[in-house]
Amino acid sequence: MATKTSHDGVNVDTRNDGVSEAVLQGDGRSIGPRLRSEGVWRALDEASFAILGYVTPSGEPRSSGVVYGTVGRRLYVAVAPDSWKARHIASSGRVAVTVPVRRGGILSLVAPIPPATISFHATAVVHPPGSPEVRARSKELASLLPAERQASSSVIEVVPEGAFVTYGLGVPLMKMRDPAAARERVPVRSGLETR
Repeated sequence: MATKTSHDGVNVDTRNDGVSEAVLQGDGRSIGPRLRSEGVWRALDEASFAILGYVTPSGEPRSSGVVYGTVGRRLYVAVAPDSWKARHIASSGRVAVTVPVRRGGILSLVAPIPPATISFHATAVVHPPGSPEVRARSKELASLLPAERQASSSVIEVVPEGAFVTYGLGVPLMKMRDPAAARERVPVRSGLETR
């Protein structure tokens, strides 16, 4: 039987489906997990900026700010075919991603409230300009890749793996001061997903 409990205003699903279950400390306070993969994906769908980390063929670390779009359970980034991102990511096929998630609403305009974050590692495929994979998603990626750029842009398809590591997502702003309360590991895929 599934029940809902409240943790400082955040609903926690306590059924054990491999995704999220409340864990209590000795004093009875819930310390998480509070999130489910669907909630993290919803935050990723609503955001559009990420920091993409990768390594060069010689092993040097690099990172770039990118604008992305989501389709299903994948992120897509349009890049120039001769860019460092396209060349280096195609070489390794691996990336690390951090997505800042704005918190605080109007209060964040006057107070220094840091964003929440979603971080994960992923496999990445660089699709050349005009590839069938990109054409098949052209309508869904229209805001990221307008028709006039489809023939001249490569698209990086990012497929998250393992677990999302979140900070400050799904907790009240004041809890962001407490790393144990603000940090969460959430499986990328729920036990209910087939793909």
